[in-house]
Amino acid sequence: MAEMGAVSRDDLLDLAARQLAAAGEPAPRREAGRLWRDLVSESVLGPPEVGADAATDYLAGVARRAAGEPLAHVTGWTGFRHLRLRTDARALIPRPETEGLVELALQQVRVGVAADIGTGTGAIALALAMEGAFDEVIGIDRSADALALARENGAETGYTVTWLAGDLVAPLQGRAVDLVVSNPPYLTTDEVAHLDPSVAAWEPHEALDGGPDGLDPYRRLFADVPGVLREGGWLALELDARRARETAALAEAAGWQDVTLHDDLFGRARYLLARREMGR
Repeated sequence: MAEMGAVSRDDLLDLAARQLAAAGEPAPRREAGRLWRDLVSESVLGPPEVGADAATDYLAGVARRAAGEPLAHVTGWTGFRHLRLRTDARALIPRPETEGLVELALQQVRVGVAADIGTGTGAIALALAMEGAFDEVIGIDRSADALALARENGAETGYTVTWLAGDLVAPLQGRAVDLVVSNPPYLTTDEVAHLDPSVAAWEPHEALDGGPDGLDPYRRLFADVPGVLREGGWLALELDARRARETAALAEAAGWQDVTLHDDLFGRARYLLARREMGR
């Protein structure tokens, strides 16, 4: 192809679809088109021909996707609510379900100070900064790589977030916040060990492993967040639907008030809201 100079768009799309189908992609033509739009042109309607360099880059992306690399890593970005975020192996790819967590949090608190614990790509923190009216939004992660990615996304989107390095709420000591939001690791160690290769080979395990029963981060959050949350402030968490009731029971046992579970768009108990008791 390279010797020909210009290469037919349709030929490239056909070749890509065949390669993706052979790799087991259930919608190979659609996937080939998505890769084309992200790597070559915003539309599959044009141009009818591309240069050899563009063709080579496109087919390299197709090969990566056929090998199982996540689409968001191949294209280098993913959408989250109203944001376009850089994505790579430094942090967990934001999932659509987490958009519902942001919506739920904003229904409770839109002003004051908000903190996103385990920020990863910065998706939650940046969405809060974009859609809320907060005086300050803080994004925290213990992974230096993830925090670097979050900073890059902050710079590219233009929304102001205070990025802090540290474990869970430790960097918030001495501060008082009105809202804490987190999508912590919530799989069990055994579940992480048996993850589908499409996740296990590409995403950081520390962002997935919640300990032997998947609930270690929740125990710590329920115990430690009251030390940095203003009285009457809210905690909003994403969780594993299989352990939703157990997670809610932990919150109630730790003294949290107004503990409620909320479903995602698929009817699964995916989120927990809780309020810090006045006087605690």
